[in-house]
Amino acid sequence: MRAQSSATAPSRVAVAAPATTTTTAATTRTTGTLQAALGVTAFSLTFPATAWGLEGFGPWSLVAVRSVLAALIAGSCLLAVRIPFPGRRHWPGLAVVAAGVVVGFPLLTTLALETSTTAHAAVVVGLLPLTTALFSALRTGTRPSRTFWTAALAGAAAVLVFTAQQSGGALTSADLYLFAALLVCAAGYTEGGRLARVMPGWQVIGWALVLCLPLSLPAAVLALSYEPVQPTAHSVTGLLWVAAGSQFLGLVVWYRGMAAIGIPRASQLQLAQPLLTLVWSVLLLGEHLTVAAPLTAAAVLVCIAVTQRARG
Repeated sequence: MRAQSSATAPSRVAVAAPATTTTTAATTRTTGTLQAALGVTAFSLTFPATAWGLEGFGPWSLVAVRSVLAALIAGSCLLAVRIPFPGRRHWPGLAVVAAGVVVGFPLLTTLALETSTTAHAAVVVGLLPLTTALFSALRTGTRPSRTFWTAALAGAAAVLVFTAQQSGGALTSADLYLFAALLVCAAGYTEGGRLARVMPGWQVIGWALVLCLPLSLPAAVLALSYEPVQPTAHSVTGLLWVAAGSQFLGLVVWYRGMAAIGIPRASQLQLAQPLLTLVWSVLLLGEHLTVAAPLTAAAVLVCIAVTQRARG
């Protein structure tokens, strides 16, 4: 009996090991999915929070102070973990990330939201994944399939029709700001994705924020001295959210989620971002949606889903 027991013991251990591995992998996927979903939720609140911030701050003040606060948070994290300063070969890429993600996109979208609703902006900026894919193809030299390009062009056409219909057949200054924001942010995302191959993603956005601090700090002082400031509960909450939530912490959990579940799976979660922003615009800002807004957002979502499948 003892011999039989000892003979069967290893087999039990051998059976238990794969089960433990499977459980660990499932836990990692669940945690990664939750982190990526938190990142998408943080990003979806950016436009409503910006609209709140504009209630008490001027557009230039809001963007500059947002950048300063986010840089202080990022710099503290980098200092606490004792991350070495990136090599000079990474500085040009970090400058592109800073120009596109830290300065360009927040400034252009904030200027747009002075005259545009968050719902309208959410639909237009819903093209960001497609725009990023186009920049990535140009930057890396990849050749996506015809299905990819067809879906990308269809999504762009849907947004163009929506903006023309909303503005009476002519593009407004807000639309021009939003389209410019798409371009600069896509460039920043593409370069950030390239840098994320050699350093953790949170360090990419962290160093980009710190890199902008010598410019954003005097810009904040100058803007606050010229633009009237009337802080309210809404405006301060919006400022703190876009600085801590959208600009840094949201990106931290987003990158961690991508690392755990992979870019393709995480990208599927991001498809819900424009629709989530539409929900927040109604719940937090009391905006009234036209029928065209959710329909166009859904159409863009389908196009992006097709491009993700085609790229895979």
